[in-house]
Amino acid sequence: MLLIYNIFAIKIFFFEAQSKLLVLGPQPYLRSRMKGKLLFAMVGMLWSTFAWAQKAQLQAVYTHESLVIDGKLNEGIWQQAPRVTDFTQRELVLGQPVTERTEVAVVYDDDKLYVAVWCYDREPNKLIARELRRDFNFGLDDNFMLILDTYRDQRNGFMFVTNPVGARADLQVFNNGGSSNAFWNGVWDVKTTITAEGWFAEFEIPFYTLKYRPGAENQTWGINFERNIRRKREQARWQGWSRDHSFQQVNLAGELTGLFALSQKQFVEIKPYAIGGGEVTPGQTRPTGNLGGDINYLLSPTYRLNLTFNTDFAQVEADQQQVNITRFPLFFPELREFFLEGDDFFNFGFGGNRIIPFYTRRIGLDANREAVPIIAGARLLGKEDNRTLGLMTLQTAANGTDPTTNYTTASWRQDVGKQSIIGAMTTNKITADRWHSTTGINGRYSTSRFLGNKNLDVGGALLNSYNSDDGFNPAATAYRVFVSYPNDKFTLFASAQRGPREFEPEVGLMLRRSFREQFFDIGFRPRPQGKLRWIRQFDFRPARITNTQYDDNGQIQSFNYAMQYFGFDTRSGETFNVAHEIVAEGLRAPFAIAPGVVIPAGTYWWRQNTARAATFRGRKLAFDGRISWGEFYSGTSIQSQSELIWRSSRYFGISLRYERNVVELPYGRFNTDLVGSRVTYAVNPNLFGSLLGQWNSAQNEVNMNFRLQFIPRIGTDFFFIVNQVWDTQTGQVDPKRGTILGKLIWRWVV
Repeated sequence: MLLIYNIFAIKIFFFEAQSKLLVLGPQPYLRSRMKGKLLFAMVGMLWSTFAWAQKAQLQAVYTHESLVIDGKLNEGIWQQAPRVTDFTQRELVLGQPVTERTEVAVVYDDDKLYVAVWCYDREPNKLIARELRRDFNFGLDDNFMLILDTYRDQRNGFMFVTNPVGARADLQVFNNGGSSNAFWNGVWDVKTTITAEGWFAEFEIPFYTLKYRPGAENQTWGINFERNIRRKREQARWQGWSRDHSFQQVNLAGELTGLFALSQKQFVEIKPYAIGGGEVTPGQTRPTGNLGGDINYLLSPTYRLNLTFNTDFAQVEADQQQVNITRFPLFFPELREFFLEGDDFFNFGFGGNRIIPFYTRRIGLDANREAVPIIAGARLLGKEDNRTLGLMTLQTAANGTDPTTNYTTASWRQDVGKQSIIGAMTTNKITADRWHSTTGINGRYSTSRFLGNKNLDVGGALLNSYNSDDGFNPAATAYRVFVSYPNDKFTLFASAQRGPREFEPEVGLMLRRSFREQFFDIGFRPRPQGKLRWIRQFDFRPARITNTQYDDNGQIQSFNYAMQYFGFDTRSGETFNVAHEIVAEGLRAPFAIAPGVVIPAGTYWWRQNTARAATFRGRKLAFDGRISWGEFYSGTSIQSQSELIWRSSRYFGISLRYERNVVELPYGRFNTDLVGSRVTYAVNPNLFGSLLGQWNSAQNEVNMNFRLQFIPRIGTDFFFIVNQVWDTQTGQVDPKRGTILGKLIWRWVV
């Protein structure tokens, strides 16, 4: 069909050209019409070619050879396997070949997938690789990334990343890059070597780490690769290198073929844990210990059942503290791996941050962020055909006046078309004498082919909360709709949502109540040429408007108009922007913003200015600073945040963070300070840790969290954790409470 179309277009063009030449002669025609017709014909042929072209392919090769995973790539199979070499720059020079040659090959055996990477570099002494720890910040180092769309549904994927010294990071990708879970930890390994020719990597990924369609004799997966050379700020991909598209958009990936008769084995993974240590408070020391664990049963390559007993999260890093000078609650992200692993399966698709219908920190944590024992639970996650299903149930122990409680959540999502979805979900909180549920539906139309190759998302969600005390109330219904045009040069986002007074998701988080809100954001980000080429991209945002009203009478609850009238980032990685804001807050009741400082009820309007400057974070020494100044309610404020990062080597790094608010109001003056420091250290990719220290003047506490992780073998972990809190209320540093714990998580596969 493509060939017929192109031949037909060429014949029409030359037939018309010949007739015009006979009548008019060559010169007038060539000047006035021939160039336009030729261009039209060429564009038509190119469009048809791209529209019908087959995906680029890489063939995987089956091997009986036993591979030694060492990053040396000296086995015979690596010399025989087909390689991809045609990488294209996305940054800094769009569409150009890479400046350093990159090659990739894939082989597999009965149990594992292996990926070999040749990252040639003429100046290997200039490689940037200052991270060794698991789940390292790969945005700072030279790296190589691969993504696998094992379902070939062009929506979901598994992403694996390494750097020249063999650090590992992984994440699950959902909704064609619309969301991801960076806390997913698959069982896989990678080894690297550095030579005079560059750096080289060898990935080993067991099939049971992945999920894929069962039963097919011949599998085709989506696959893509990206290489980043930080000193050049060069980013290159095999496929999907348009600046409008992210690496996580798996619909643009190439194809991995040659996967025959993949393992359909069922397996049971047993991960018991043992924990021991002590808790110290003034005048008292008591030992602590616990046992529990998880059982993971791979029902099929598609579905995984997880059982958990006496669930424990002692190894989770402490929350990063925040200072709040607003009248709305703070949001603290989930850090517990058990809940993060299935994060997207239990996402209502509501979006935004005003209403979070399912907030997993309501489970196993009380209002003071202290642990509530989880007796046991079960979780089933998987995808079959075009349906994604999730089921989770957990039982918590009685805690103080709170009775033992069951939390059960179920979700269903159906793929529609190439990239769109519809879905439904319910979250339930059940005690002996009461039942609460939050139930809703959602949908999203997505395409990366809007106006040719642009991204467009349109979606929404509808939710209702119910409890057995009051029965069904149709007024307890919230909604949100949005449209998003997230592309490189122009960006546009608009949404509308409502959270009425009657809507109360008890296993969720309401950052605002009884409100209606409209949001609009537009951005223009051109890339200069000529004398300004040292600027990679400008960033102008003429309008970012948030208009929030009280739901009952439509009066102002909050209003913010922000205009970023100048911003840019350079080719070397520095960033600068300045903005102006018009802000309003409508207070129905007096607001105690600080001890002894109360703002009376009323509507307040003010203006503020903001400036931010940051150096490239991939440098050995980096800085990021932000300051806002101007009016604040009926007074003034200066709010500043700064961070200094020093990565001395791959073994050691330190960051210093400081936030300060200086507020002067007719009702009083106050300051707040937040000081934090994080030290990261690593001996090798399997032995690393961190030390986090924080002081918050609003809470008058110093918090210290020390964490050491050792991975004796992939899938098995040992943690050593020290937590200490000191009270500074009296002006002195007095011990308040502390814990010292050791935790071993072992792994067997049956």
